[in-house]
Amino acid sequence: MKNKIVCLSTTNFHPLPTRKQNVMTRLRNAEILYFDPPVSYIAPFKDKRCFPRLFARWEKADKPQGNVTVYQLPPVLPFFNKHRWVNRLNQRRQAAFVRRKMRAHGFGADTVLWCYSPSSCDIVPYLPHKKLVYDCVDRHSAYKGHISAPVVDGMERDLAGGADMVFSTAVGLHETLRGYHQDAKMIPNGAAYEVFSRVQSEKGSLPCPDALKNLPHPVFGFVGMLQECIDYALIESLAKARPDATVFFIGRTLPGVSLDRLKKYPNIVFHGLVPQTELPAFLAQFDVCLNVFRAGALSKDVSPLKFYEYLATGKPIVSTREPLQVSDFADVTYIADSEAEFLEKCAEAAAENDPEKVRRRLAYGKACSWGERVRQMEQELYARGILDEG
Repeated sequence: MKNKIVCLSTTNFHPLPTRKQNVMTRLRNAEILYFDPPVSYIAPFKDKRCFPRLFARWEKADKPQGNVTVYQLPPVLPFFNKHRWVNRLNQRRQAAFVRRKMRAHGFGADTVLWCYSPSSCDIVPYLPHKKLVYDCVDRHSAYKGHISAPVVDGMERDLAGGADMVFSTAVGLHETLRGYHQDAKMIPNGAAYEVFSRVQSEKGSLPCPDALKNLPHPVFGFVGMLQECIDYALIESLAKARPDATVFFIGRTLPGVSLDRLKKYPNIVFHGLVPQTELPAFLAQFDVCLNVFRAGALSKDVSPLKFYEYLATGKPIVSTREPLQVSDFADVTYIADSEAEFLEKCAEAAAENDPEKVRRRLAYGKACSWGERVRQMEQELYARGILDEG
């Protein structure tokens, strides 16, 4: 009998795979209802791309693969991360929608409820389930916006304290959650090794994307969402110091982030999103991969997918000291603690000619593959009877 899992995600299933999609699509012996997060009624005022989601066909199912069905949750009232009573009202309304979909797919009291947001604490009592899993991927109370840190931390305490299993992606998160759940386990993010290792396994045969043709080398590349916690000052210093080089960004700019200062540099290229299957061809043209975060509560406790994906390419990586997990790979990563050191490390990485470092990065990338991460999670869930091994 297959395990039935309701996943309340914080990330839309499309277009970019994050931890949520990678975990859900790799769980064995499971049928999954994946719910994209709702937008608030005021979200379009901040990000116009949210406007169509206010009128989405919520009843319409998307089936990206055989065992996963995706639904979009209806919109919610704003300020739910500032006022708990608003969250309680939202979650009761969301629960009616989720229950309807559960019934349509034959999900009942044997369901495992798998949550990614502290706000889900108030939906739990209204959904039939046998077990509850909380997978924490961020310091949610450190985000900016309409948030009250005590409210968000309180919701997380209630969710983790009532869960049957708690996972976290970073040491700081784990230390907090262990205070709410003594059996919490830290399992960091991973990489789709089978995708990103193509940079080495198909070396020389991957076509150069048009966007990278004729660009000056070395190419210093960044893949990921362009969000507030990225250290753009370091990027600017690199563009200034290396007018002979190219800085190439792959990713979408999140609302509230202004990159006007960087756009004045002719050697900085903003390419936008690239489907994951096409990324190896882009990364093959990078001479150095950049992992640059500004110091702060959010950066310290993040487990960046991009870093593990970089490892899986075998390419040289230059990184800031935060996130802290980077130090676990100091033997193959160029870690900088200052602007001057960052520029030095970029030069060293661009000049690297060490096949042994490439081999070690690939070995680390394989050990950090999503297949291995999910195997670790399943091991914990099987041992506790939360999932049936089948």
